[in-house]
Amino acid sequence: MDITKLPLFETMRERMAFLSARQTVLAENVANANTPGYRARDVEAPDFAAIAAGENEGNLTVTNPMHISSAGTPAGNFRIKDMPDAESTPNGNSVVLEDQMMKVSSTQMDYATVTQLYRKALAMLRVAAGGQR
Repeated sequence: MDITKLPLFETMRERMAFLSARQTVLAENVANANTPGYRARDVEAPDFAAIAAGENEGNLTVTNPMHISSAGTPAGNFRIKDMPDAESTPNGNSVVLEDQMMKVSSTQMDYATVTQLYRKALAMLRVAAGGQR
């Protein structure tokens, strides 16, 4: 039995891939904070309830080109959409560093939470299988 095919683990794996892709896009927003005409972007969150129920949407696509990019497209196939912050500079840049750093912090906390849940779920499976903790 492949435990990674269980809906709980698949949902957590997809969530971690989403958070990794989001962190990449947020880092690109910060890197382009002074690029004229750059619009802040974010990754559209998939429907994790549908993933857990086995109704994964599958082939999501990246819809916007990247300005400064670390490695092309982020991990996974998530939709990237323009998410301009509340204000825009006179040169058309819509990145507000404070807002981006709040999103980065939130993403890091979410990733740590999912990682901890993954560990706990594996520990429960070991105990259920009669293994050592």
